[in-house]
Formats: sequence, structure tokens, C-alpha cells
Amino acid sequence: MLGKLLRDRSGNFGVMTALMLVPLIGVGGLAIDISNALMVRSTLQAAADAAAIAAVAETSAGVMQAMQMKSDGQLTAAIEDAKKVFIGHAKMSEEYQLQNFDVDVVKTGTQLKAVFTFDAKVPTTLARVLGQKDVTVAGRAEAVFQTDTFRDFYLLLDNTPSMGVGATPADVKKMVDNTKDKCAFACHIVKDGVEDKNSYYYLAKKLGVTIRIDVVAKATAALMDTAKASRKSSNQYRMAVYTFGEKAEDTKLLEVSSLTDNLEQVQTKASKIGLMSIPWQGYDNDQQTDFDRALKNIGNLMGTAGTGASAGSPEKILFFVSDGVGDSYKPSTCTKKTTSGRCQEPIDTTQCEVLKNKGYRIAVLYTTYLPLPTNDWYKKWISPFQSEIPTRMQSCASPGLYFEVSPSQGIEDAMNALFLKIVSTPRLAS
Repeated sequence: MLGKLLRDRSGNFGVMTALMLVPLIGVGGLAIDISNALMVRSTLQAAADAAAIAAVAETSAGVMQAMQMKSDGQLTAAIEDAKKVFIGHAKMSEEYQLQNFDVDVVKTGTQLKAVFTFDAKVPTTLARVLGQKDVTVAGRAEAVFQTDTFRDFYLLLDNTPSMGVGATPADVKKMVDNTKDKCAFACHIVKDGVEDKNSYYYLAKKLGVTIRIDVVAKATAALMDTAKASRKSSNQYRMAVYTFGEKAEDTKLLEVSSLTDNLEQVQTKASKIGLMSIPWQGYDNDQQTDFDRALKNIGNLMGTAGTGASAGSPEKILFFVSDGVGDSYKPSTCTKKTTSGRCQEPIDTTQCEVLKNKGYRIAVLYTTYLPLPTNDWYKKWISPFQSEIPTRMQSCASPGLYFEVSPSQGIEDAMNALFLKIVSTPRLAS
């Protein structure tokens, strides 16, 4: 009986099946557990992605912090935000055990980079028969944000007597028709501190004539609203405003507003810019428009040109508004013929090149010099080089930063358009 039992093979399949059942269950269970682990990882990865993006979102606390920093470094506000977002999205449950999660958000130049990492253990079920108690999942998420460029703007506004011309052809005609000498200029005469109420400056006011400098002053003040609306932080753009002087007896680079990020203050001061006064007609042979001196002196104030990567290294922009005709004592280097050293010429771009070589960008708004066909002085001295004025002004500007605004166009719109073009161009490479 014993021998017969040993020789019997009819139950082999059942025995083998029983022996194989455990590993089969284990392998099948492992597949199920791994699938579950992948679902958990997908949930955590989505949470990490959301956290990394939130850390450097344009309106996040981290970006606001970065825009205030003058150097590179870690963004603590962004790190805290990222952790909160991750916890909120992770849907913590007993299905897994979060082991570690970490986030680092760093500002380097104009780039903000958030790196989020995590790892978790997912308990197994059927795979336990193989001794596999849990499955480890891990992930990493990165997000990058490019902050906007920091820029310092130095506005150099030509307020010399030639900017007293009527702002439009209609204004010019009204002045010519109402002056004995057919003069289109609203000369502002002030002698020994006393205003001459009979000067053409007051005649223009009486006639309701708008002169060019008034439009420029209004446009400069309005520009501050555009700058405030465009900036991402209160210190991203700083402004300074200068003119050629308050009176002809003391022509110099005159500070209207020093460099500041308080654009409301700049706006208030810029709105009060007026035409340079003269003590009498023909004072100092009308030599009040010294572009060479103004450009050189403002260049001495602007400091080192930065990359724009931080508040401590802003780009330097000269925003130059003028009708482009120089009139100064320049007996030896004038580009046109002189009379007793008086140089009337389209702007000499020598100083423009000096500034550009220092790393400054120059934005030029050329307020078209209006032809004055009834004026003998204009016909003799300015008309011969009238066509050269815009060419020289464009040569003064950095590539792409030249704009001409004719009398029929709005100077305010032109200034805003040129400003927006500046701030939309890429920053200088470091």
C-alpha cells in the first residue's frame, strides 16, 4: 500500500498549484500596489508642480520680495508660500506616508528659480506576501520666472526759447498774425525778476496759443502715470528730470526733480516746467541752447550703467526731448558756419556717442522743428539745414529708440509710446 501510494502521480497538479499560488498572488499584488503607488506619486507631483509655480507666480509674495532686493539670494516668502500650496494640494491620507518635502527659491539676477522635491512611502497590500511592505515614490518640480528690468530714467527736456514756438501750425499762424514782426515765438521776458506783461509770452496766453514747452511739460507729467502702471514694484523705475535752465542769464543743467522712485513727486514738479526766460530780445546773441554742455553734464550725473538685473544695478536711460537745433557759443567746433562764434546747427552727436560708449541708452523724442517761412532769421540760418535735423537726432539715439512727433501729433502719446518701447526691450546682457 505504501509503495502504491508513492508511485501514484495523479495529484501532482494540485500540489504544484498550491506551491505556486503564493508567488503568483505576490506578483499580481505587486503590480496592483505599484499602480497604486504611481497614482499617489501623480497626486504628489501635481502638488509639487503647483507649489513651484505658485512660488514664482508674477503676483506672488516671492516675486514682490525679489523686486525689492538689491542683490541675489533666497526668497523666504516664496518658500513659505510653496509649502502651503503643496500641503493644500497633496490631499494627505492614510494611503501614503510623506517622508520628506523641501523647496528652495533663489533669485539670481533677474531669474527666480523654485525647486521642489518630495518622497513618500506607499504601504502595500498583497505584495506583503513577498516581504514588500511599502513602495517609495519621489519627485521633483522646477519653475522659473524672469523678473522685469530695473531702469533709471534721466529726462533732459529742452526748454530754451525756441521751445516757445506755437505747438501746432494753427498756433504758429495765430502768433504770426497777431505780432507786428510776424514772430511765431512766445518769448518770455523777465528782467531783474520782473515779468514783462507785454511780452509775446503773455500775448500767447491771451490768444489761447499753446506753446511747445507747455505740451512737453504736460506730457512729461502724464508719463509718470504710464510708468506707474507699467512697473511691477515701486522701485523698478526711477525718474529724474532736468532742463536747460530757468533763465538765460544762468543757463545750466537745472534739476527739476532728482532721481527717485516717488513718481507722484516727479509728476508734480514736471507739470510746472516753464519756458526759459530772457531779459530782453536778442540777449547774449540768443545762445541759450548748448546741447554739448547739457549732454556732458547729465552724463556726469548718471553714474555707472548697470545690467538691470537688480535695484542695485539698474540700466541707465537718457530720455531726451528737443527740437534738435543747437544755438551756443562754439567758435571752433561748430558743424555749420558761425557768426562771431555763435553756432547754429543741428545737434552735434559727439556727446551722444560718448554717453552710449559709457553703456547708457539714449531715447530721443524729436519735436519737429517747424518751418517759419515768414521769418528772415529762419530762412537764412535754419532753413539750409532743416532736413538734417531729424537725421542728426536719430543718430543721437540708441538703435530703435528714436521717435519724431510732428505738430499734428500728440507729444503725450509719443512720449508714452517711446517709454513703452524702452521697457519692452530685453535688458542688457550681464
